[in-house]
Amino acid sequence: MAKSQLPQTWDVPLIFRQRLGDAVGRQRLMKADGHLLLVLHKPPSGGASLRIGRYFWKSPEGVWQGHEPGGRSITLANHLAEYGEAIDQLDKLEGQASTASQFFDLMSELEPLRRATRNLHRVLQEAREAAPEDRDLLNFRDRAYELERSAELTYGDVKNGLDFAMAKQAEAQAASSHRMAVSAHRLNLLAAFFFPLATISAVLGANVQHGWEGIPPPVPFFVMLATGFVGGALLAGFVSATRK
Repeated sequence: MAKSQLPQTWDVPLIFRQRLGDAVGRQRLMKADGHLLLVLHKPPSGGASLRIGRYFWKSPEGVWQGHEPGGRSITLANHLAEYGEAIDQLDKLEGQASTASQFFDLMSELEPLRRATRNLHRVLQEAREAAPEDRDLLNFRDRAYELERSAELTYGDVKNGLDFAMAKQAEAQAASSHRMAVSAHRLNLLAAFFFPLATISAVLGANVQHGWEGIPPPVPFFVMLATGFVGGALLAGFVSATRK
């Protein structure tokens, strides 16, 4: 028979040991012959997918005992307190986050904790219904509800922070793209303005017979400048009108 995850000293119904596999599985409640067994998860950290089980047994006499792998005893109150500390820590980090990357890392850690807290509350609600006379379970259930609500609120704050950071980053990129577009347009205008002049200068400076050789200088030079500037202004105006 495979080794049970429950302590051998626990006088629990055999069906509890038979229903537990090698892995902890989902968080759930087991009940038989007046015994209750809560199969819960240690608060997840770092977004890890591996879940560490914790087991809380209530005997028919109303005595609670807790156990986790490694032989360490733990109370249900301490178990809930660890969840509270984990949520508070992420809530503090949320207040310090400012970039999309920081908010995304927080969401990666908070999402498994949020799911675990939700399932924890569900299991304790089932345990409360199975043992309505147990006032400790009532208080544990209420505490689990507070933890679930805190996790949901923190998750909402982180998501809003992530959305804002991404919108701010998109706005900055849009502004940068606009500045680049304006600079490119100015460069196009400058190139268009001097293009005719550069073209005329290149053609007339190639020692081609153009009929202006007999005109005394500097008349051809000024005619060339005037023609180039007029052509450049017309071309720059065309480029500007095309952009609009």
